[in-house]
Amino acid sequence: MRTDTVDKVMTIEEAVSMVPDEAHISIGGFTTQRHPMAFIHEMIRQGKSDLHLYGTSPGGDWDLLIGAGCVRRVEMAYEADEAFATIGPRFRNAIERGLVEWEDYTNFAMIQRFAAGAMGVPFMPTRTMLGSDLLKEEGFDPVIRKEDSKIARSKYAVMECPFTDEKVVLLPAIQTDFTIIHAQVVDREGTIRIYGQNYGDREQAKCAKKLIVTCERVYEHGALREFPEHNSIPHFCVDAIVEVPFGSHPYACHRCYDYDPEFLRMYHSMARTDDGFREFLDEYILGVGSWDEYLEKVGKERLERLRADSHLGYSPELKRC
Repeated sequence: MRTDTVDKVMTIEEAVSMVPDEAHISIGGFTTQRHPMAFIHEMIRQGKSDLHLYGTSPGGDWDLLIGAGCVRRVEMAYEADEAFATIGPRFRNAIERGLVEWEDYTNFAMIQRFAAGAMGVPFMPTRTMLGSDLLKEEGFDPVIRKEDSKIARSKYAVMECPFTDEKVVLLPAIQTDFTIIHAQVVDREGTIRIYGQNYGDREQAKCAKKLIVTCERVYEHGALREFPEHNSIPHFCVDAIVEVPFGSHPYACHRCYDYDPEFLRMYHSMARTDDGFREFLDEYILGVGSWDEYLEKVGKERLERLRADSHLGYSPELKRC
């Protein structure tokens, strides 16, 4: 049961230390958009292990955690960085080597599973995945399902609708131990305002036992009470708040900054090989002591060039190719 404190702001080291090894977690954002990268870096520095991840369309956030050896199992639709990588290099490597156990759904199916968890119902009836190969095999062995009671007993079930006699797929609800998202602004009690698309962040936030939010800026108490219809997630869902400007780099944060195509190309080039990925980890994550040091390494001038147009929400001057 959540306990609401007046002020939930803490350091990123404190927030990451709340997440134990073997936790079941989901991470907000979508491919090249609004991933909580400062939190991901600190998880790797703290050596988290045997995590079970849930997601719709994660990107380099998952790729880093998987490559760094933090992840044991995943349930997802796909993992990629759009034009920069049609599939994450460390994710591909881990699957091919049998280092990570995985179960796959469609994007819509994962959103429905999060929504079921958010509503507190055990499953969601749907027509998605009917007629596809996704209903031919299960990713997890039955023994694994018995070992971990947090994993659904089966990937899905098919039944006849009692009202129409049509076939429907029943998808198990997701209830995570932690969800971590990155937002533009949060007030000190935890009211979250996300500009631009929410993707699956609302559903992921509400299906979690604990929600940690990193943000570009923390507002004072009551600052987000004006225009409450613009708020995305209520304060009572939030357990911890961390202010980290440029906290999604190299990914975009609508209205704040665009994604960093040069950095993403560099990452995917280095992450193709074990040695290259280790070099990236040592230089940009393990070799720096904090997110501030990481941003200093990236460079202030470079970050300023990513600043978004205040009306468009992205940088129209950015060279994306």
